[in-house]
Amino acid sequence: MQFSLRLFFMAFVAVMGFVSFTPTTADLATVKTDAGLVSGTKNTDGTIQIFRGIPFAAPPVGDLRWKAPQPVKPWTGVKKCEAFSASPMQASPAPFSMWSEEFLIPKEPISEDCLYLNVWTGAKTAIEKRPVLVWIYGGGFNSGGSAVPIYDGEALAKKGIVFVSINYRVGVFGFLAHPELTKESGKNASGNYGLMDQIAALQWVQKNIAAFGGDPKNVTIAGQSAGSMSVNALVASPLTAALFQKAIAQSGANFSRGTVSLQQAEENGVKFAQSVNASSIKELRSITAQELMQKSQGMRGVIVDGYVLPDAIANIFATNKQNNVALLTGWNENEGLVFGPIKNADEFRKEAETQYGTETSTFLKHYPATTDSVAAVSQLNLSRDMIFGVQNYTWANVQSKQGKLPVYVYRFTRKVPATGEYVKFGAFHTGEVPYAYDNLKFVNRPWQPVDRELANSMSSYWVNFIKSGNPNGKGLPQWPAYTTKDKQIMILGDKPGATTLPDEAALDFISEKMNRQQ
Repeated sequence: MQFSLRLFFMAFVAVMGFVSFTPTTADLATVKTDAGLVSGTKNTDGTIQIFRGIPFAAPPVGDLRWKAPQPVKPWTGVKKCEAFSASPMQASPAPFSMWSEEFLIPKEPISEDCLYLNVWTGAKTAIEKRPVLVWIYGGGFNSGGSAVPIYDGEALAKKGIVFVSINYRVGVFGFLAHPELTKESGKNASGNYGLMDQIAALQWVQKNIAAFGGDPKNVTIAGQSAGSMSVNALVASPLTAALFQKAIAQSGANFSRGTVSLQQAEENGVKFAQSVNASSIKELRSITAQELMQKSQGMRGVIVDGYVLPDAIANIFATNKQNNVALLTGWNENEGLVFGPIKNADEFRKEAETQYGTETSTFLKHYPATTDSVAAVSQLNLSRDMIFGVQNYTWANVQSKQGKLPVYVYRFTRKVPATGEYVKFGAFHTGEVPYAYDNLKFVNRPWQPVDRELANSMSSYWVNFIKSGNPNGKGLPQWPAYTTKDKQIMILGDKPGATTLPDEAALDFISEKMNRQQ
């Protein structure tokens, strides 16, 4: 009788217009999306509802290969979303350098049919309006996927947010431009399909996340490496207005490196088509995904296409035309990536003289070469600063000068514990991700109490920022907002604490030189 009265009351208030009833995570473990009902699973203690493999766009295969993401075909009944979808088309993953298997996608499935997302939520009703994080993976725009173990969303969902991770096309499937594709697009643009996938996922969030207990008006986008570069591009794009309010950018942006124009990208696309003996896009679409992938190495990355990105990202920010967001950004202490053998001190000094001329002495003050071992460290630091540091440093400076919303800057310095071949790596590229998302349990390393404390602190900083645009909170060392006047950053290491940016002069030198060369 009590149950019947409850149903009667809910129906009554719905009819009378007092509330609109939407299935919630507490009702049936099913949620209504704009394309149909989905069901998921729960974590082991039953506190988090998990939906894996929700389609947010039609499969980009056949005639939809190299087209903007298209709407999902609605379904009837309840779609079980209990397992990750296929990762985007890419080479089979294999551990390399500092990255063990926990940092890589599963070996299977891998497919062009990859436009799916995942949701972790602890909300009990659809009216809770929890802050939302949308996670965008790295991988050099050539690899990666949302099923990587360290991208699990349960821990942050337990701290009160709705965690969403998304897939997007990579490599030739995500970034091929071609005159025929430009013509057929209707936008006079082609090439940024991976970015358009990310935008489509953000549009899905706006339409659907409330049903999972999320607040579509309080969305943060976050990414690392190419994911961080994606975040930078999304903040710059006019297509993303009102899709998010905050951004977390970990080791990557697009300020001081040359950007590819649509014309250049189209020329590269024509050369690629010729290399596989395809005289048209129709013929390219008939070639197997495996063959395309094997023959297209190096075809990836953001394009100034005139549509997703109307101008170079640095120019968009310089003219203050980007979306206005609060920003948390930074990079790691030991993420320099040197391609090729390390030079000895003499070789490094000679190369510096060739490249920097009369400014060589200034360069060597920042990146000394007094001995071979010192020169080796300098080469790694120079690589770190040129590939990552200068990018996020420039973004922080631009945001601070424009003064609209705050920016918080970090440096991750904790040497990630390791055994065997991984001992030689310190605070390496991607090493901060398991800490920031409280996922140490997914990585097979000899963790110490200080690591668990750091993971708890970092994830709390991240969650606080996701909630309010300010990382500070009870029980955490104070993280001051960054300004170009005092350049205070947060050191995230054995003992987190704020300090003045230690290598400001080196970053300024490299930044000025790189900008001069563009």
